Formats: sequence, C-alpha cells, structure tokens
Amino acid sequence: MSKVIRLFKIVVVCTVLSLNLAAQTDRARQVKTFAGTNNLLKMEHSEKHQTLLDSAVRKTIDALSLKGVKAENVAATLIDLRDATTPKTASFRGNEKIYPASVVKMFYMAALHRQLEDGKLRMSPELERGLKDMITVSSNDATGYILDVLTGTSSGAERNPKEFKQWGEKRNSINRYFRSLGYANINVNQKTFCEDAYGVEQQFRGENGENRNMLTTDATARLLAEIATGKSVTIERSKQMMYLMERDWEKPTNNPDEKEFVSDALKPGMKLWSKEGWTSKTRHDAAYIETPDGLKFVLVVYTENFATERDIIPGIAEKVIKGLGEFK
Repeated sequence: MSKVIRLFKIVVVCTVLSLNLAAQTDRARQVKTFAGTNNLLKMEHSEKHQTLLDSAVRKTIDALSLKGVKAENVAATLIDLRDATTPKTASFRGNEKIYPASVVKMFYMAALHRQLEDGKLRMSPELERGLKDMITVSSNDATGYILDVLTGTSSGAERNPKEFKQWGEKRNSINRYFRSLGYANINVNQKTFCEDAYGVEQQFRGENGENRNMLTTDATARLLAEIATGKSVTIERSKQMMYLMERDWEKPTNNPDEKEFVSDALKPGMKLWSKEGWTSKTRHDAAYIETPDGLKFVLVVYTENFATERDIIPGIAEKVIKGLGEFK
C-alpha cells in the first residue's frame, strides 16, 4: 500500500510541475504576443527647438493668464522631422503623465497592426470597420471592440481574484508591447467610455482610478513620429495608419468639436494628420504637419483642467509653425 501511495504522490507532483510549466509557457506566449522588430527613430534634443517650444508655450499661457491658465495645465512635445536621419526634439513638461482621452486610440491602432503583421490576427470586414471608426470618428464602442480583440478580454461582471488576475494579465499585454519598444511612464490598458466603466472594467480601473490610461506628450509624439516616418511596425502599415489619421481640415464644418485644435493654426496648403482627444477636463491634439515650404514636424499638446479654453492648442501651434519657418 505504501508503494502505491508513493507512486500516487509522484504522479501528482509530476502533474503539478507539468501544469506549472504549461502556465509559464502560456505567460511567455502572452508576453511575446506583440513581439517584433521596430526601426526606432534616433532623436536628438535641440536647444534651439527647446527655446522655440518654451517660448511658444509661455507666450500662449501669458496671453491667457487672466483666465487662470498656468504652466502646470499644459504639456507639449515637438519633433522636427526635416532631417530624417536625426530628428530634433524638445518638450515642455513632456514626461508628465496625463489622462490622454481619445489620443490613446492611436496606440491601439499601432498595436493592432503589430498583431496583424505577426499573423496573430487576420483582418476581417468587421475588424477593418472597427479600426476605421476608432480613428476617423473616434468611436468609443469601436475602441472597446478593438481592445477586446487585441487582448482576448471582454467586459462584463466583476471577476473573482484568480480570474481577475488572469484577465488583467491579458489586458496588460499592450503595456508589455510598448514597454518592449522602450516606452516608459505610460499606461494603455483601458477602454474609453462616453459615460463610465462598469463591472470588471471599473474593477480594473481601480477604486480611485489609479489604473486609468496615462500618456506623456513625449511618448505620444514619439509614436506619431514613428508612424509618420514609416518606422511603426512596417512602412506599409505605417502608411495605412497615416491614411486613417489624415484630416481634410480645410473642409468647412459646423461641428464645434472639430475646431480649436492644431488645425486652427494652419494655412491653406498645409497638410495635417492627427488624433484629437477631449473630455470635460482635458483637451489634447497629436498632430503631424507638412507645409508647402518644407516643414515636417510632430506637435503634441495636452491641456488639463481647461478643456473649454480653445485658444491654448492653436496658440502654441501657430507660434511653433512661425518659429520653425524662421530656422535655417
């Protein structure tokens, strides 16, 4: 009988070890879900560009000082892409973590293209529709669908501790992907909502919102620059992303939500690719601009607690465009 018991114990131990190994393998697969090469931009900080950006932000803030706008309400990053070999960059509070609103959808778009390129996902008419609506009309419903597809998660009731941990590991696969590319100080694992999150989504966000999406203007500008220069995933996929972000800003519109962003600082003939975001407390724009006289640059501006102040973003953009045009 004792031999039988010992044999039984050996079988149990072997089974547990096998299960643990399988679990570790599954976790490894999850971590590698977004694996792939990326020809990263080698950017160089420029004091000349820093002086320009600082001046543009400060002058805009000073003009709105009577309305209470302060430096702590604004963050901005500039990347001059005229020299494609070594883009020049500057930032104003560029590493401050700020709730990104719909700008985060640009990160989900890039992550989706990575999975498509790796063969982890296949494009379908429904996936194509969701991707388009997430970027072109900034649909929150489409964004939720894309995030579910990317991470193998879905909304619903709260999970018990074990299930919640597994669910969270899957949802955090996007964070792991961008971390593998060197992105830091960001959190991109939440859906966007018109009203609020419920069930497991609220559970994951945290009682005090401690796990909300957070981005910096530096990280946002970097991704947009990589897309604009064909270095996000592949050249072809970068082109597809640019196609969705192209804006016909000269087309007349009666929608006030399409105004008072970078586009208000542009002049006829200038081209714009962008992803905007706004809530009751934030107003952001991530823009890539090309001008007839050869300017090529990324400008990302985030504002906090002054969402209804519509002069901040175009004010900064106008001064940056003018200043860049004067650089030799």
